[in-house]
Amino acid sequence: MKRILTIDGGGIRCTFPAAFLANLEEDLDEPIGRYFDLIAGTSTGGIIAIGLALGISAADILKLYEDKGPDIFAQTHGGFLGWIKRQLRWGRWMFWGPKYSSEPLRDALHGVLSDRQLGEARTRLLIPAWHPQTQKVYVFKTAHHPRFATDYKEQAVDAAMATAAAPSYFAQHATANDVGLIDGGIWANNPTGIAVVEAIGTLGWPADELKVLSVGCLEDIKVVPKAYGAGRLAPQLGSLFMAGQSHGSLGMAHILTGDPHERKSIYRVSQPVPDGFYSLDNTKRIDSLKDRAFAEARDQKPKLQSEFFSGLAEEFLPVYR
Repeated sequence: MKRILTIDGGGIRCTFPAAFLANLEEDLDEPIGRYFDLIAGTSTGGIIAIGLALGISAADILKLYEDKGPDIFAQTHGGFLGWIKRQLRWGRWMFWGPKYSSEPLRDALHGVLSDRQLGEARTRLLIPAWHPQTQKVYVFKTAHHPRFATDYKEQAVDAAMATAAAPSYFAQHATANDVGLIDGGIWANNPTGIAVVEAIGTLGWPADELKVLSVGCLEDIKVVPKAYGAGRLAPQLGSLFMAGQSHGSLGMAHILTGDPHERKSIYRVSQPVPDGFYSLDNTKRIDSLKDRAFAEARDQKPKLQSEFFSGLAEEFLPVYR
């Protein structure tokens, strides 16, 4: 069997998949990324995916969210000063530009990923981004096929910054090659579908030999009224589009792998939560996200152990080094 791990995007809500994987990792002999043949992640889920593929432990990636999350989302100040800064950010966000500076994110990523390149990944990797100049998808990939002769030389920090450059939250990221990119969540916030397509269409893995662990960043429970005006619906459009894309991506993966009619192949881990309780940038919810993730991991371990963690994945030998 070929084992695939996919991680949704979700801002600071990605504390949930990071903590979930860190808890599973506690019972393993190696970093959890070593147990998968392909890892795909979008936005801040892409940060987790890159770290795992490079052999970094899920526990260390979780620390990034815990220790650096408040800096990245400019929430280190409380009281009146913090309130003033939040109002200024809100005004800039609404009228002038991105809500947050990209520099704290870059500094945090460099502290974990250093100057490493994607070519140092020990696991095949798939990281979606979007190229706004040409309105085309842009996917960072390891050298797991002879066609992929360039991305392995890219800086891991560049790929992470690009996939996490959520529009209106962070500025477009220009790579070392001066390619301007934004968040892969524009088209693949849940990368399960494209990971399965990559496995079957590019790597040539038989569909009936795939097992996928898909970890989400929680699902908001929304109620859309039968009759609504633009003003009522507008605040929900982004999350509605994301939910639709996620379900479409999962549906594609289910059809291609024959799940559930022919066999069990897709293991989706996420949780329904009250709408609005976990925003993309509210770092005050980090402990709550960890709480949910650890409890979920406790429930899931008996089922996932035999499916994904009975042994290490085969060694990945890239085409180019």
